Amino acid sequence: MAGTSLSATTTRIGDSDLEVFPLVLGGNVFGWTADEPTSFDVLDSFVEAGGNFVDTADGYSAWVPGNTGGESETIIGNWVSARGNRDDVVIATKVSTHPQFAGLAADNIRLAADASLARLRTDHIDLYYAHFDDASVPLEETIGALSELVDAGKVRYIAISNYSPERIDEWFDVTAANGLHRAVALQPHYNLVHRDFEHGLRERAARENLAVFPYFSLAKGFLAGKYRDDTVSDSDSPRADGARAYLDERGLRVLGALDAVAAAHDVSVASVSLAWLRQQPTITAPLASARTVEQLPDLVASAALTLTDAELASLDAASA
Repeated sequence: MAGTSLSATTTRIGDSDLEVFPLVLGGNVFGWTADEPTSFDVLDSFVEAGGNFVDTADGYSAWVPGNTGGESETIIGNWVSARGNRDDVVIATKVSTHPQFAGLAADNIRLAADASLARLRTDHIDLYYAHFDDASVPLEETIGALSELVDAGKVRYIAISNYSPERIDEWFDVTAANGLHRAVALQPHYNLVHRDFEHGLRERAARENLAVFPYFSLAKGFLAGKYRDDTVSDSDSPRADGARAYLDERGLRVLGALDAVAAAHDVSVASVSLAWLRQQPTITAPLASARTVEQLPDLVASAALTLTDAELASLDAASA
């Protein structure tokens, strides 16, 4: 694809020793909109393109009729086992949303981690997120349990997702006061049309040296340019309704700016959207999923696409 190269340098996750490709492959579609053979193909293609970081959660995809949770982890575990490449891949998963292991009580975290390890067919999780804040459990208990998993060698590094700025402050106060292992990464909702991250969370990420891996990087497909009017049916994508929510004056203005930058580089709108995100302060790598191999090249191309200051400014102005 003109304007990009598939070669992209790796980047470090916060204070860890984990080096990752500057695009995270989301595993939420595995066992949902991508069956196991298709998921294997996507994973194979991602690695062949230079990728090495896969993100999932123990609750994926319990919302699908007939699923019970853990389907994504199982597929990733089967793939790693079949390919014999565990040492070459960084795997992140999360705790608190599996129907059998809801919340962040200490006993639950220990049981959930063992269940994830079994499904992933590995003896360690590289990055383990507290998926959603559980205010019913003292942070000392949650962080203490996660820290014990690091001491036991079951988890290499701890991370946080979907916490408020104020709770992140509390998290690190508790960590310091009790001499626990520090979190090294943050996974927030952030993209060109959803910029709440910039108001509080980004400050904490910078202060605590947290690697940031945004989810919904393409706004459920809207920032890939897939939804430009109301004619898209729900059968086209399970996320169509969510993407259509951005079809207003601002959203169309953003698509126009994306189109102009994409044309200048001869790349896709999705590549530009992800490149913009990657170049924002504190962002280590955006997270994006592909339910088919055909969707993957535009995502991977973003990792080597560098936008000019003027292009970044034009996109900022459009999304203001």
